[in-house]
Amino acid sequence: MKRITVFLMTVFLVTLVFGCGNSRAERAAPEKARDFELKDINGMNFRLSDYSGKVIVLNFFATWCPPCRREMPDFNRIQKEYPGDVKIIGVNVGRESAQKIKEFARSNNNLEFTIAMDDGAVSGLYGPMPGIPVTVIIDRDFNIAARYIGFRPKEVFVKDIKQLLR
Repeated sequence: MKRITVFLMTVFLVTLVFGCGNSRAERAAPEKARDFELKDINGMNFRLSDYSGKVIVLNFFATWCPPCRREMPDFNRIQKEYPGDVKIIGVNVGRESAQKIKEFARSNNNLEFTIAMDDGAVSGLYGPMPGIPVTVIIDRDFNIAARYIGFRPKEVFVKDIKQLLR
């Protein structure tokens, strides 16, 4: 009985300290965001640098990832709350078809932010990615302000956004 209690306490402490699925924040050293060009799920080309001057929330996700799915409504709300100052961009790294991603966007309250499919190179520009979701916050000057691995509630991103909009 004592061994089981010790084992369970150890598992609890490890989970408490390290979290699940590598969920942690990394404050990046001042570094410029890497520009890229992709097609969104509607076939329109865009460049990340098209949104210089805005706070960019760059989220790497997959439709089959439960923590990724959990973040999507929050990103939709953030885009609606800060339409002129913030640009949310979701980049699907799940190697899923554009049709499947469109269905996912529709089924999640018609996601209203840009969603693109990784061409295999973009996630490498912002890697390594030991897990997903990965969210990179880019300031108005195109500097990486923060990088999060794992799920975060809306309040975490809003706090970063408010600091960067000052």
